[in-house]
Amino acid sequence: MRSITFRAMGCQIQAFLNSETDAAAQALHSVPQWFAEWERTLSRFRDDSELSLLNRRAGEGWVRVSRTLWEVVNDAIVAARMSDGLVTPGVLMALEAAGYDRNFAQIADGVPPQSQASLPPSGDWRAIRLDPQRRAIALPSGMRLDLGGIAKGWAASRAAQRLAVHGPTLVDAGGDIAVSGLRTGEEPWVAGVASPFQPEELLDIVFLTDGGIATSGRDVRRWRQGGVERHHIIDPRTGAPATTDVLAATVIAPSLLEAEVAAKVVIILGSQAGMAWLTVRPWLAGLIVTETQEVRRTTTLEQFRWHAPAVREVVYE
Repeated sequence: MRSITFRAMGCQIQAFLNSETDAAAQALHSVPQWFAEWERTLSRFRDDSELSLLNRRAGEGWVRVSRTLWEVVNDAIVAARMSDGLVTPGVLMALEAAGYDRNFAQIADGVPPQSQASLPPSGDWRAIRLDPQRRAIALPSGMRLDLGGIAKGWAASRAAQRLAVHGPTLVDAGGDIAVSGLRTGEEPWVAGVASPFQPEELLDIVFLTDGGIATSGRDVRRWRQGGVERHHIIDPRTGAPATTDVLAATVIAPSLLEAEVAAKVVIILGSQAGMAWLTVRPWLAGLIVTETQEVRRTTTLEQFRWHAPAVREVVYE
């Protein structure tokens, strides 16, 4: 088993490749470079990124874009459609108004809060125009995109796809995990779901053979703005950080994109409506942790829970 750990996209990245060949080692060594290239294209925190350039041209008509930006914006549109607009890329102005206007490591307290009434509404994702023949995007005037978790999940999935040529692989991008193939001996990958209250405590251990698992929460990326607690998960219906009783949500899905979208939907809807949303989608399996430390699981999670008496290797916590 080969692995590499580094930082990119504002989080820790881990990649595991179940192969001992020289070609596998070379591919794994290239993963940080892949993420650096994707971050240069997709980061809203870089003035020179392709995403920032696209945002500055909102309202100016068609802009031809790279294949990377095209794919991620398309994934963001799929996410909006999948979630009925609850997970949408048009929330950048709302994020900035809530205080998330710089890299999270640089966020400081003391910025006067804006009232909810003055927070800008999220842009209508249906107004984003796409021209696949020219690979061009046109943003409506006043809309700026934040690709956030969608970009991170896309990067993890793309890296896993590239590495899978050399053997079974798992890529973990800050809790967004993409898996491809069983390990040697037909063994699944094993992952731990950590408690947002006590990170050293595992709420569950699950096994994965393919697809993705994503954890979204407001326990880490939160700050105080003029004495008011804020977090990064925007409810596009209000333009403000979601008012919810869910502290963290973990979802297993056939794809990492689906898992990422579902985890955010659950947080925005709250535990009761979020659990109902998961329940009518039997291809999803989820675990919800509320502010009162209640842990709720879908019945579909049971098929992924690891019941072995001892687990020697937990890849992700």
